[in-house]
Amino acid sequence: MMDTDAARSAVREALRALALPEDGDRLLSALGPLQRLLGDAGGAALGREELATAPFAALLRGLARRLGAGGPDGRLEQLCRGLFLRGPADQAFLVLMEAIEDAAGPSARLVRMAQLLATFLSQGRMAALMEEQCRQQALPGTPLLQETLLVRVVGLPDHLANRLQRDTPAEFLPQNYFPLLGEELVRALQSVVECLRGGLDCSVAFASRVLGKVCVQGRQKEILGVLVPRLTALTQGSCLWQRVCWHLLEQVPDRAVEATLMGLVEAVTGPEVLSRLLGNLVVKHRKAQFVLTQKLLLLQYRHSTPVLQSLLGYLAMDSQRRPLLIQALKELLETWGSSSAVRHAPLAQQRYISRAILICLAHVREPELQGSRDELLASMMAGVKCHLDSSLPPVRHLGMIVAEVVSSRIHPEGPPLKFQYEQDELSRELLALATPVPVGSQSPEPSPSVALVAEDPPAETEHSTTETPAEPSTTETPGSRIPGAGLEGSDSELDSDDELVPYDMSGDGELCGGKAPVYIRDCMEVLSGSEDAERWEAALRALEGVVCRNPEATREVSTELAKVLLHLEERTCVAGFEGLRRRGLVAVTVADPVRVAKYLSSQFYALNYSLRQRMDMLDVLTLAAQELSRPGRRGRTPQHGAPSLAAPQAESPVAPGWRLLVDERIRSKTRRFSKGCPQRAPAGGPNELNSVVGHFFFPLIQHFDRPVVTFDLLGDDQLVLGKLTHTLGALMYLAVNTTVAVPMGKALLEFVWALRFHVDPFVRQGLLSAVCSVLLGVPAQRLLEDLPDELLEARSWLADVAEKDVDEDCRLLALKALLLLERLKDKLLPLPSPVGP
Repeated sequence: MMDTDAARSAVREALRALALPEDGDRLLSALGPLQRLLGDAGGAALGREELATAPFAALLRGLARRLGAGGPDGRLEQLCRGLFLRGPADQAFLVLMEAIEDAAGPSARLVRMAQLLATFLSQGRMAALMEEQCRQQALPGTPLLQETLLVRVVGLPDHLANRLQRDTPAEFLPQNYFPLLGEELVRALQSVVECLRGGLDCSVAFASRVLGKVCVQGRQKEILGVLVPRLTALTQGSCLWQRVCWHLLEQVPDRAVEATLMGLVEAVTGPEVLSRLLGNLVVKHRKAQFVLTQKLLLLQYRHSTPVLQSLLGYLAMDSQRRPLLIQALKELLETWGSSSAVRHAPLAQQRYISRAILICLAHVREPELQGSRDELLASMMAGVKCHLDSSLPPVRHLGMIVAEVVSSRIHPEGPPLKFQYEQDELSRELLALATPVPVGSQSPEPSPSVALVAEDPPAETEHSTTETPAEPSTTETPGSRIPGAGLEGSDSELDSDDELVPYDMSGDGELCGGKAPVYIRDCMEVLSGSEDAERWEAALRALEGVVCRNPEATREVSTELAKVLLHLEERTCVAGFEGLRRRGLVAVTVADPVRVAKYLSSQFYALNYSLRQRMDMLDVLTLAAQELSRPGRRGRTPQHGAPSLAAPQAESPVAPGWRLLVDERIRSKTRRFSKGCPQRAPAGGPNELNSVVGHFFFPLIQHFDRPVVTFDLLGDDQLVLGKLTHTLGALMYLAVNTTVAVPMGKALLEFVWALRFHVDPFVRQGLLSAVCSVLLGVPAQRLLEDLPDELLEARSWLADVAEKDVDEDCRLLALKALLLLERLKDKLLPLPSPVGP
C-alpha cells in the first residue's frame, strides 16, 4: 500500500500544477505519477487514513472544473477521468454530484459531468463505494460522511432530474437506476462475504441504511425485484450468506423497517425463502414483530393470498416462531368475531382476515389448538353470531364457511357446524386454504373433519332434509366402471330403448285432483279453513286469476283476503308457494290499493309479526306500486294459476313441422317491395299510482322511530330497516311525475338525514338509493325551489360518503348521486341575459 507521505506529496504537486491553467504540460506530468500509483495499487490504494491527510477531494474538484470548461486535450482528459474512476469512490461520487448541482442551467459542463457519472455507474464504482463504507472502521467524521453519501446515493434520480429535466439519460431514471443499485448492493455484499472468509471485520450498516431509505421512498419493487432473487440463490446452502442477510435486515433503521419488510414479503417466492432471508428477526426485533404479526395481518388487506401463505408459513417453520403463529390466530379470530369489525370493516378486509385464519389453521397442530381451545371457541361463537346477523349476504356467506372449518378443527370430537350456502369460487378457495400443509420437516396428515367440510357440498334446497337411498344395482363408485365390462353374453343391446324418440311433454300441465274455485269468497273459505290439501293447493294457484277477473268482488273482501294471505302457512309441499302467495297479495293490493295499502302499512308496525312477514309486506307494496304505475296495465291479461317459472301454457301449442316448412316456402317465394315496422306502439294510459301512492308511502315512513315490544327498527332489526329504505326509494322512483312527488321527496330526504350515519352498510345503501330516487323522481325545478337547503346538506354528505365510506357499494351510489346533482345543476343554470342595444 502506498505510503501516506507519497500520496500527500503527489496530490499537492498536482494541485500546484492545476493552479497554473496555462501550463498544461506540468499538470500532465504531475498527474502521471498519481495515476501510476493508483493503477499499481488498485482502486483501494488510498485508504481512509491517507484520505484524511491528502486533499484528494480538492484535486478532484479542480479537475472537474477543468473538464467542464472543455480545456484539456485528449490525453489530459483521459488522465482526469481515470482519477475519478480509479480513485476513492466516495470522494469521486461526491465531487461529481457537487459539480452537477453547481452547474448553472443546461450547459456543456453539465452534460460532461453527467456522462462521467454514467460511466462511473456503469463500471461498478457504486459497489466499490458501498464496499469502502462497509470496510471502514469507526473514525471521526464517518457518520457525517455516510449520511451525505446516503442522501446522494438514494436521491440521485431526483437530483439529476432537477438539473437535466427532459434531457435526463435513461440510466438515471428511477426504473433503471434502482435495479442497478440492487445489483451493486449484491456486489458489495459479495465483497463483505469474501472479507469475512478472510478473517477481516466488516459491517453492513451502510448497506442496510441504503436499502431502508430506498424502500421508504417507495422503490421496494425496483430494488428488491433484483436483490431478492440474487440473495435467494446465494443463501441456498450457505450459512455465511444467511447470516449476512440477517444482519442486513436487522440493521435497517426503525423508520424503514415497515417498508422494507412489506416489500420483502411481497418479493419472496415462499416461506422457505423468507425464513432464509429473515431468520428469527421477528423474534428479536420488536418493530419487525409488530409489522409482520399485526400490521400485515390486521391493519392492511391489500396483499394477495400467496403473500399470506409465505408470511404465516414463515412463522410456522421454526419452533421459536410458532408461539407467534398461535398468537396471530387468536388475534385474527378475535377480530373476526368483533361486531364492530363486522359492521365497519370493508368486505375485502373481512375476506382477507378469513383467509389468514384458514391459513393459520392449516399450519397449527392439534396439541397447540387444544391448549387454546376455550379462547378460540369463544371468539368463533361470537363471530358466527355477528356474521349471521349481518344484512349483507356476502358477509353471512363468509361467516358460514369460516365457522364450519374453525369448529371442525378446534372441536373435532363434537358435531361440526353445518350451513347451507351456495358453493362458489370463493368458498372453494377458502376450503382449499384450510387443508393442512407440511410444517418444517414434518408432514402432518389432513384433519378428517376439515377434509369432510371441504368435500361435502352444501344441500341444494333448504326444505329437503332427507335423501332417497340409491338402489344397489345402479350404484357405482368412481373408477370402478370398466369399458366393455358386462356386455359380452348379455341381451342388453337387444333390450335397449335408446332408439325410441321421447314424447314431447313440454306443453303438458300438472294434474290437480282438487277443483279450483271460481269465486273470490270460495277461495277465501278454502284457504282459511279447508282440510283438503289438493283443494287448498288448487285454490292457491287459482287465486291470482280469480282476483284479476273479479276486481269488484275482490274490493268487498280485500282486507280480509289480504289478512288470510299474510298469515297463510304452507300445509303441504307446494312448488313455488312463496311466489303464489306473494302474487296473490299483489293482485289483491292492485285491485283495492287504498284499503289494502293502509292495512299492510298499519300491520308493518303492529305486534306479533315475524321479520319475514314484515319484509313480505314491503315486497308486496313495491310490486303492487310497480304494477299500478305500468302504462297500459288494464289491457294486460293476468297470469292464471301456475307461477311464472312453470312450463309454457297449453294455449300456445307448437306448430307442426309441415306447417313451418310451408310457411318458409311461401316466405321465400313472396316478393315484398316495402316492409313496415311490425311492432305496435306501446300502450298508453293514465298512471293509476298517481292518486294512491301517498297511501303506500306516508304510513310506512311515519313510525320508523317508535319501537314496539317485538320490533325495533333502530335497534336489532336493521335488516328490515334496510329493506324499508330500499322500499321507500322504489316508491319514490315509481311516483315520478305524480302530484305528490314533491312532498314525498321532502319527507324522504328528512328520513335519510336522520339515518345518514347508520352503521349498517345495507341501510346506508338504501339511503343512498333513496337520494338517487328523489333526484330522479322530483322535477328539477321543484327541487331547487322547494328543497334547496336539503340539497346543499345532501351534497356535502354525499361527497364525504364517496370519499370515506368503507363499503364499496355505498361509495358507488354516492358517486352516482353526485353525478345526478351535477346534471341537475347544469340543466338549470341561468341563461345569459341578452345585451340591450
